[in-house]
Amino acid sequence: MSLLELSKLPLVLASNSPRRKHLLSVIGLKFESVSPDVDETPIKNETPLKFAQRIAKEKNEIVSSKFTNKIILSADTIVVLGNKILNKPKDKVEASKMLKSLSGKTHKVITAITLNNQIKKKILRDHEITKVTFRKLQLSEIEEYVEGGTCMDKAGSYGIQEDFGAVFVENVNGCYYNIMGLPLTKTYQMLQETIK
Repeated sequence: MSLLELSKLPLVLASNSPRRKHLLSVIGLKFESVSPDVDETPIKNETPLKFAQRIAKEKNEIVSSKFTNKIILSADTIVVLGNKILNKPKDKVEASKMLKSLSGKTHKVITAITLNNQIKKKILRDHEITKVTFRKLQLSEIEEYVEGGTCMDKAGSYGIQEDFGAVFVENVNGCYYNIMGLPLTKTYQMLQETIK
């Protein structure tokens, strides 16, 4: 299916994320967006990947219940250091701690995706993992970045796009767009697959 045909799909994004909206627009997709209210508390002994997959699935189910004959796209992106999930920081103190813990280390960014084609009664699930290495950060850089406030709505307390957090990143192994919240190639391939 061509991009023109894909842009005519009755697509609903189960997210209010400005970054996900931007990424879908970049590849020419038209969509409406609905923000699902999901409890993002990890379950005991749940691995980071299982957590992301569960949240993406729950987001999709909530939004899917409001529609018929649509294609619902949901995703959940998490930052993982070791086996610890670094969510959006609660405050500036937590943001600073997260950035200090990421300094000079390699972490993973995991995005789980659920795609529900209600028309074809077809549900696809997949995920993308990108490894991100931070250079050793100076304390002054962390403090200035946190004071700027842009880190507060981002998992792991940093952004890689349109943000000073980009200069913290020394190396990316995997999909760059995954770090922004939606692996575009994977999403495009899943959309192609769900309409077959």
